Order: sequence, then C-alpha cells, then structure tokens
Amino acid sequence: MQHEIEKEAKKRMQKSLHTLSEELAKQRAGRASPNLLDDISVLYYGNPTPLNQVASVVIENALMLLVKPWEKNMVQAIEKAIHKSDLGVNPVAAGDVIRVPLPALTEERRRELIKKVRTEGENTKVAVRNIRRDANQDIKDLLKDKAITEDDERKSQEAIQKMTDQFIKEIDKLLDTKEHDLMEI
Repeated sequence: MQHEIEKEAKKRMQKSLHTLSEELAKQRAGRASPNLLDDISVLYYGNPTPLNQVASVVIENALMLLVKPWEKNMVQAIEKAIHKSDLGVNPVAAGDVIRVPLPALTEERRRELIKKVRTEGENTKVAVRNIRRDANQDIKDLLKDKAITEDDERKSQEAIQKMTDQFIKEIDKLLDTKEHDLMEI
C-alpha cells in the first residue's frame, strides 16, 4: 500500500522535473533553439494552432531560426504571431520562409532571464514539496486506518524525504546548468 504511494509520488516528481526541463529549454541562452517558438500559436483557418503544427522550425545559424510554413498562405499569419510574442524578435518574411534573427543578449537581459529561470525552479521545488506533503498525508491516513504499522509509516516518510531531496538536487543542477549557459557570451 505505502509502496504504491511512494511510486505515485516519484512519478509526479519526475513529471514536475520534466516540465521544468522543457520550460528551461524554451529560455534563450545566446544561441538559436527551435524550442523558443514552442509557445507561439497561429490562427489556422480561424483556430489557434501551435506553430510547430503549421510549419517546421530549423536552426539556420547560431543566431537565426528559419520557419518554413507548410502552406504558403500562412507566411503572414506566422510572421504576425512571432512578432506579437514576448520574445522581442523581429521576424522577416523572405518569400515562402520566415527568418527570425535573434539579437545578442545584453547583460541586463541575461539577468532577467536568470531571474525567470530561478522563479521556474522555485515553483518546481514548491510542487515537489507539495507532492511530498500529499504522500506523507496519505501515509498518515493509512496509519490512522491501521493499514500499516508506525514503523512502516516512518520508513515510508524517510523514503519520501530522500526522494524529495534527490529531486531538489536535480532541480538545482538543472538551474545551475541553465544559469551557466545564460551567462556564457
């Protein structure tokens, strides 16, 4: 019984860590990454559609993304959607492709990105701690229902705490790596 609770907690913590790594991949680190455009939606026949479902995004060079719409009539809509995004980039339509030049990061912008990354990390740590709290409460409920012994409760809570500590360390490692990437010139 308590092992199922531990497994579920671990699965949820892994999901939180995975979500953080996806969010960090979207943060610009001085070089082009197709993930930068993941959150952009384009109106496709009246429906908001993720950009990666109406075009391919490739890296042309270190500071340039190339967006190739699958339908030529989508060029202007995609250009408009990228321009409206909060990325601070100016897309340029060139025939049936869109070039997205990425300006070099200033020191101030790097600091802003690091703050954003740290905030994401703290939110993920809070989520992991909430998962720990929920799992510990479930264990206590099992003890209250006399489904497990006090020794089993203590062992489970220690296992959950070790798991939490491990995930917090992994989050810190991800954040340190991303901060280092952001500060590289």
